[in-house]
Amino acid sequence: MEVAGGGAAVVVGASSPRRVVVVDESEESMHALSWYLSNVAAVVLVHARSPRPFYYPCIDGAGCILTQLVMDSMDQYMASAADTVITKAKSICTAFPNVRVETCVEKGDPRDVICGAAEKAGADLLVMGSHGYGFLQRALLGSVSNHCVQNCKCPVVVVKRPDSKQQRARGGASLGSP
Repeated sequence: MEVAGGGAAVVVGASSPRRVVVVDESEESMHALSWYLSNVAAVVLVHARSPRPFYYPCIDGAGCILTQLVMDSMDQYMASAADTVITKAKSICTAFPNVRVETCVEKGDPRDVICGAAEKAGADLLVMGSHGYGFLQRALLGSVSNHCVQNCKCPVVVVKRPDSKQQRARGGASLGSP
């Protein structure tokens, strides 16, 4: 299975060992990945690439149709960004040599890609990072993790990244603890 995109998750599967999906490029997701790796054995890294638009709004309010050259450039950039995200997540995994790692990159809405990848992998668990958005930001931007909590067929763990005060109180240790 190969999965990547704008959203990232860890999926844990029903097969032995358990499989977990981790999503997106955010530092919150990278923290969730590290937290999970401190506690499990197999992981599927998922990245959801948002589909590129076929037109953009122009200055006059009408839509501008993009040329094939521009669309090809956008596809190359998004593929490169997905590779960067997966590479970063895999580098975190190297600190845990007993963890089996798979990757998955798909185009689509991160909410649908992540839930679909978790189901396809037969996940026992989905682990995600939280951006910590407030009510207004969630209302305007939406919440991928909330969608996954409500719609995934497996349990979902949303890991908050500790703020700097919490890290100092713990002596700087942020991995291995929720």
